[in-house]
Amino acid sequence: MPSIPLPVVGISCGDPNGIGIEVILKTFEDRRILKSFTPLVFCNNKLFLEQMTALDIKLDYIKISSPKKIVKGKINVINVWDHVFETDFGNPTADSGKVSFLSLKASVQSLKSNEIDVLVTAPINKNNIQNEEFEFPGHTDFLAKELEGNSLMFMITENLKIGLLTDHIPLKTINSHITKERIQQKVSLINNSLKKDFGVLKPKVAILSIDPHVGDGGVIGSDDDEVLKPALIEMSNSGDLIFGPFSSDSFFGSDQHSKYDAVLAIYHDQGLIPFKTISFGEGVNYTAGLKKIRTSPDHGTGYDIAGKGIANHNSFKNAIFSAIDIFKNRKQYESLKKNPLPFKNSKSSSK
Repeated sequence: MPSIPLPVVGISCGDPNGIGIEVILKTFEDRRILKSFTPLVFCNNKLFLEQMTALDIKLDYIKISSPKKIVKGKINVINVWDHVFETDFGNPTADSGKVSFLSLKASVQSLKSNEIDVLVTAPINKNNIQNEEFEFPGHTDFLAKELEGNSLMFMITENLKIGLLTDHIPLKTINSHITKERIQQKVSLINNSLKKDFGVLKPKVAILSIDPHVGDGGVIGSDDDEVLKPALIEMSNSGDLIFGPFSSDSFFGSDQHSKYDAVLAIYHDQGLIPFKTISFGEGVNYTAGLKKIRTSPDHGTGYDIAGKGIANHNSFKNAIFSAIDIFKNRKQYESLKKNPLPFKNSKSSSK
């Protein structure tokens, strides 16, 4: 039986003045991890070595000049910038934003070119990364532009999955983004991802309400009755297992989320606060809905602890293995969907 090649996991370094490279290095301290995948880190050899020394982490890695020269079963590092970067732990600088974008850009290009199988991104600073090529509120919107498909910010653990109807937008503009079309699109993205990426045959999805207490019959608001419920009823009539809307203030505290395969939250904090309260340090941010796979840890740049050697790498490690699991699940799903027998026209075959 032929051996299955190890998946190649591309890794962007994030803002090097934060904890991104630290969690990458700590993940690779367990040498057994290389039995599961081959990593390719888009960074700079000198910086990678400097942070290893500063954090007193010892690793064997190889420097390569092109993704085409990757060595399977080894930690591969490729230079994506050549100038000297001066690390200033804890401080977002113009240069740290510049190199974090260069790393992201190069890794996304390799993902699009099939030089890597999946992409795991270390945290960026959404302010200092801004430039003519990156005018987005975060990774998700940038990837939606670069990769085919409609993106969904999907926060995942083994037992909790929360998708967002709207993500990195100001609170005052949320209502203008809540439309029937958007609701149905995001619910469909969750459904499809659960089937294709997580192997759930008949997903059950819960929807949180727009207004507190689902509007209390119009006393607090009418958005749930006028916009959300009609969209959900239409989807339910087509056979999807859609439930809600549920009042979000008690939904997680009463453990209702455990009855469903996933939850759709209306806005960022409505979904991220309970997710990080329940799963912080273990969760994964997955950009669902795209033809390519990208995950990241559930935390930010961690400037307050950068350079101190105390960053927890569990979420980053989980992001790697989640990406690999999704990659394998998609392969299996595609295989099952293929028709193994050629189609024969009954009329022509009877002649």
